[in-house]
Order: sequence, then structure tokens, then C-alpha cells
Amino acid sequence: MPLDHAAPPQNIGDTKPRDAIIIGAGFSGLYQLHCLRDRLGMRVEVLEAGGGVGGTWYWNRYPGARCDSESHSYCYTFSAEIFREWEWTERYPGHAEIRRYLNHVSDRLDLARDIRFNTRVTACRWDEPAGLWRLTTQHGEELSARFLITAVGCLSTANIPKIPGLEAFRGDWYHTGTWPHEGVAFAGKRVGQIGTGSTGIQAVPVIAEEAAHLTVFQRTANYSVPARNQPLTSEFKAWVRDNWAEIRRVTQSTVNGHPFMIEDRSVHAVSDEELHAILERAWERGGLQFRANFRDVLLDETANVKLADFVRAKIRGMVQDPAKAAMLADIDHPYGAKRPPIDSGYFEAFNRDNVALVDVRADPIECITPTGIRLRSGAEHALDVIVFATGFDAMTGPLMALNIEGEGGQRLADAWAAGPQTYLGLQVAGFPNLFTVTGPGSPSVLCNMPVCIEQHVEWITDCLGHLRALGLERIETTAEAMADWGAEVQRVANLTLLPKVPHSWYLGANVPGKPRVFMPYAGGMARYRQHCAEVAAKGYPGFIMEHGQRAAAE
Repeated sequence: MPLDHAAPPQNIGDTKPRDAIIIGAGFSGLYQLHCLRDRLGMRVEVLEAGGGVGGTWYWNRYPGARCDSESHSYCYTFSAEIFREWEWTERYPGHAEIRRYLNHVSDRLDLARDIRFNTRVTACRWDEPAGLWRLTTQHGEELSARFLITAVGCLSTANIPKIPGLEAFRGDWYHTGTWPHEGVAFAGKRVGQIGTGSTGIQAVPVIAEEAAHLTVFQRTANYSVPARNQPLTSEFKAWVRDNWAEIRRVTQSTVNGHPFMIEDRSVHAVSDEELHAILERAWERGGLQFRANFRDVLLDETANVKLADFVRAKIRGMVQDPAKAAMLADIDHPYGAKRPPIDSGYFEAFNRDNVALVDVRADPIECITPTGIRLRSGAEHALDVIVFATGFDAMTGPLMALNIEGEGGQRLADAWAAGPQTYLGLQVAGFPNLFTVTGPGSPSVLCNMPVCIEQHVEWITDCLGHLRALGLERIETTAEAMADWGAEVQRVANLTLLPKVPHSWYLGANVPGKPRVFMPYAGGMARYRQHCAEVAAKGYPGFIMEHGQRAAAE
């Protein structure tokens, strides 16, 4: 099977309004298409900027790119048959395997016939008299639909820092989020990598193995726990096939949507000796479950310090050069308060003779020169390649790129000028019939994404089915519901250590000029699921449902 393959959509040239248009063909868009087309019988089309399915994973092909959720939970669970027929090969799947999986699902459900690939949406405008969303693509095509559903992902708009001189750099430069599909050859090259978040932590060991020399420019030191990635045994694969229902139950009932429960014990309830033994076992097991041994890691600063000190000690023990070790362990935030990376040989890579570490908090980057990077001190690093592992304009960036205009021509960018506001992460007041899958105000980036996505898609599908049963064609949340939910999002966040990191991308701090607002819902996926279910069961309070205008073209 080719890695990226797609049948052309059958409705090219058809300008009749659709019932719904979905933007994005990743996990969200594929499942939303299946639900609306195959369960509700709606006339639906997906518009996808890439040349194949995959969403974020269509673009994320940088060295070392792989998922940090375990493979048996990083997949759809809506179909026991599809779940059981796919066999993952590794504990943490790489980008190519994830794309193969999504292509398999697309083929299995015959989704590609209603996906228009290589089609980037450049504008979305609500036409009030017609009761339609009108979309424009980069090719000048104009399409319309009763409902617009954004499935553009939370981490899909690359954040490239505006460093003076980049345009004059004579070497090559790349962003990890838009990696060339043909790959990049580093052999014999002097490479500089800017950024040490989860993406950078994955890339460093792989680049270091090939490059002649790698210089890592670190602004913010980061925790990381070994992934302990390995091929899956035949016994484990058989267990996964036989336990679909239990895996689905656990992932849907946990705080973060992962296939393990958080232990109901406090860090303070165990002795220092017991704590060390628990953490040693967790370190050897590896993965995100490391943080699930205690319930108060993100709630209690004194509890958090004990885990943070354990990880710092591990870093100092792995890195042989005392100066590098001190720099890598000089972490200025609580453990897990930023996205907690897992790695395969990140800290050990700094023991290589061809890997250097530069502290750009102490000596910031002043500019990029034609031949490399110059620091404020005047120190220069000669480079052939620059890799930006600088993350994304998270959560809001992908939506802003669509140039959405709602009632009265109101721009979403203006509505969110002081920070994003939604009701349940699903709708925005003033933008009728627009649904945002895993939007700001939902658990999204704090959750194992497929679990969050399935809940969102199913809720939207049930909502549209409810509208149809009542003969209604328009739904819009209210400003009051949106304000109340925004207050709840901030209240819950403030019960945790998450907002206490001023440079976190959870608050948009990685993008200059972006409002500092804590964006995801930190109350947990299980609680969020229950709240959304209660809203639906009570007849959708917080939403106004009305008869819409029937489009003349219909």
C-alpha cells in the first residue's frame, strides 16, 4: 500500500451547497466524515490542504517523529472490527506507521471519495440571508454548506520565530512541522537546532547520529522521561485484540484519555524510600505513565518538587559533562506543567563528541547570518543547516488561518483579540452552525487526542441529528454560555500548576503578541465528557436552535 494515496473526490465541479463541509482530513476530519455521511446520511465534503490523509501526521515527518501515546490507545475505538484488524508494531508508533493506519481506515470506510486533497481554505464567510457558510480555496474555488466543521488540529500551524537575518542564510533551514517529505540529508553537515520541547527532544538523537556536528540552542531546559519504545510482542498484540472493550472503557474514564489509571495516593503518603522505589520502577517502565503514580503531582507544589528533583538527578547522572548536565537540569517550571516529553536517548546524545549545547537564555540569539547564528555576546556558530523545533501557534493558529467571518462580518480574529472564547470548545457566539473539533476550551492538548476527538465528533453528530429530528437548521451558542464556560476553564486551570508557567504554549506564550490565556480545559476528559452528555440530555442549554433560511440553490 502506498504511504499516501487518495482517490479523487467524485464531486469536483459540483457547486450545490453541501449539508456540511469539514476542513481537515486527520483523525478528526475522517471520523466526522464517516459519522455525518454514513450515520446521518448527510451530503458532506472534506477539504484538506495536504496531498493525503493524516492531518498533523501528514506534515510531521521530522527525524524521530513519533507519538507519545501508546499505540493501542492512539487509534479509533468506535469500531471493534477496525480496532482488532489493525496491528501496531511498536509501543509508540512513528509518523509513517500512523499515516499507514489512517490510510487503512480511510480505505476501509471509503472516505477518500468525499475528500478534496491539495485544497487549502483561505476564507470562510457566514452568509446570513442564505443561511450558509461560503468558503474560498487557494485555487479560487467557492463552496458552500449549511454547517462548517473545523477539524484542523491543535498543533498544525508552524511557529517560525522572527529572527533577523533568516532570509539571508545561505544554508538550508526547516521547521519540524513542515518537514520535506523526501527527507533531509545531514551527513557531513553542521546543524543547528533551535528548540528543546517535545519535538526537539525527539529530533536531537536522530540528527546527532548523522550530522557531522549538531549545536542545540536551548532557551528552556525541559524534563523528559525515557519512552522505552520497543516492538510489540505477539502476546501483547493478542491481548489488545481481545480487550477492545476494556481498553475503550479505561481510556474514556481517565483524566487524560490514556490506557492507565492515575494512582489514588499522595506523594506525601509515602516515605522518601518508598517514593524513590516507586519512581525508579516507573522510570524503568518509561512513558507518560511516569506521572500517573500519584494524584497530586499537578496539584501540590511540594509534591511536584519531589518528582522534579528525581528527574533532575537522573539528567545529571546521564550527562557526563558537568557543564552540559547543569544546563540541561536547570529547569524553571514544575514537572508536567508544560507538555511532558518522553524520549529515546535525548540526554545521552549530549555525551557525543559532535553535540554541543548553547544556553540562549544566558546569551540570546541576536541574528542569523549568511553562514550561521550569532549570539548577543558576539559568539558565532557556523552552520550549514538550521532546524526550527519551535512548535506551533497552538489551538488558535489553525483556526485563525481560515479567515473566518461570522454574523455581520465579524472576524474570529477580532472576537478572540483578547484570547479565545468558546462554549465547550465546540462553538463561538456570533458564528452560527460552526463547530470546532477540539477547540480552545476543550481538553484537547491535555488529552490523548483520538479519545478527545471521538467524543467531540460523536457529540457534534448527535447534535446535528437532534436538529434534523426537530426540523431545525441553525444552532449557535450564546455569549452568556461562552462566558460561563470560559470562567470554568480558568477556575479549573487555577486549581493546578499548569498556569504557573509564564512561557508555556498552553497560554500562547511561544507566539509574540498572542494573548496570554490558558486555553485547554484542565478538568479532565472524563469530567468534560460527562458535562457534554448532560448538556445534550437537557436539550442543549447554552445553545439557540432555530429554523434557518433555505438556500435558493437547494
